[in-house]
Amino acid sequence: MEKPKFERPVINRINAGVPDKFGMKTNVRPITEIDNNSINELLAEFGSPLYILSEKTIRETFREAESAFKTRYPKIQFAWSYKTNYLNAVCNVFHQEGAWAEVVSMFEYEKAIANGVPGNKIIFNGPDKSRTDLEIAIKNGSLIHIDHFDELYEITELVEQGAGKAKVAIRINMDTGIYPQWDRFGFNFENGEAWSAVNKIMAVENIELMGLHTHIGTYIITPGAYGVAMKKMTDLAVRIDRKFEHAIKYIDMGGGFASKNTLKGAYLPGSDTCPSFDDYAEAITSALNHSDIKQDRMPTLFLETGRALIDDAGYLAGTVLANKRLADGRRSLVIDIGVNMLFTSFWYEHNIVPAQDHQPDTEDTTIYGPLCMNIDVIRSAVQFPLLEKGDHVVINRIGAYNMTQWMQFITYRPKILMISTEGKPEVIRENENFESMNSHDRVPDHLKEIKF
Repeated sequence: MEKPKFERPVINRINAGVPDKFGMKTNVRPITEIDNNSINELLAEFGSPLYILSEKTIRETFREAESAFKTRYPKIQFAWSYKTNYLNAVCNVFHQEGAWAEVVSMFEYEKAIANGVPGNKIIFNGPDKSRTDLEIAIKNGSLIHIDHFDELYEITELVEQGAGKAKVAIRINMDTGIYPQWDRFGFNFENGEAWSAVNKIMAVENIELMGLHTHIGTYIITPGAYGVAMKKMTDLAVRIDRKFEHAIKYIDMGGGFASKNTLKGAYLPGSDTCPSFDDYAEAITSALNHSDIKQDRMPTLFLETGRALIDDAGYLAGTVLANKRLADGRRSLVIDIGVNMLFTSFWYEHNIVPAQDHQPDTEDTTIYGPLCMNIDVIRSAVQFPLLEKGDHVVINRIGAYNMTQWMQFITYRPKILMISTEGKPEVIRENENFESMNSHDRVPDHLKEIKF
């Protein structure tokens, strides 16, 4: 009988927070490949750090979400949230799957048009729409979601001056039991502001009230809150029908569905607490199906889901730069991925693991990025194996917001790959370099000559 191998005993001081009833997780499983592509080989070919997106995962996740809703309510239309990830390749995957475009700026609006989305399949949200923006949206037949009365007055003036017929909805904020209540966007339901906006719109001949829109918050893990919101929206739709004999064409429930990432300070991991698409769909469609809206006037249900559709498809791979011991004796790891590339590290405890096999022992570790800023912390404390300089790491579930909220700071932003459904890695955004970064700088003539 072979003698068992000796494993040294380790006593660790816990710095990673209070363990839950299942104890601290100490085994770390590596992620060595994505869609049959070796992460180490991808880093060798395309450079480190490297964003990687899985087209296969995007499509599978979208179809799962669509099925959850369409099996409960037949009139469903998704609109891809451009602010979540507006890489053209990503947007076009969703458009190929049948999603419209949901934008919150003229920059995003122009991207949607350039991607081939017809104007009448663009939902224009957000509080900042200039007069010119509104004119373009009216001309293109886009759905304008009005955020405030000043915007409504601007649209009224435009249509009265012959800009065309505006197709609009109003954004509504409300109390759904979620704290904090998002009341900075749209018209409030409870104080009558939303009803006042409806009455003003219905009095203008060339403004057509197409729908009602709400977005109750972000990372909502209580599906019942969406049921409360839908009940209020349908009540308002019925009230509009009774007074004006006008049937609302759609109800837009916005986004806010959670992904499986773990929020900082959470007791249990997000993978255990995140509701499924079926959970959200049941809450929303039940409230809609049980409403007092007449059967022949049932509206289309619009959804602007972002994070939950793309987070799982994104990875950020990088390289270990150094190991260090901190003043209190704790181990730290420095990698070439900074918070400028992983903005969501400020509110998620991201799952970071080795990209190759490793020895089993782990130690309480702080993982830093490469920036000369003390806030550049990827994980403040995590049980992590000992890696050497040059080893590789990967962070998963980073597809949402990190490629739109990233910052050019100290280092160039890297390449972004998408692995096709056939398993082929393709560059969908080139890395920055000195030429691309310097091309927008302008130096006045009197500053061009320097002396030492």
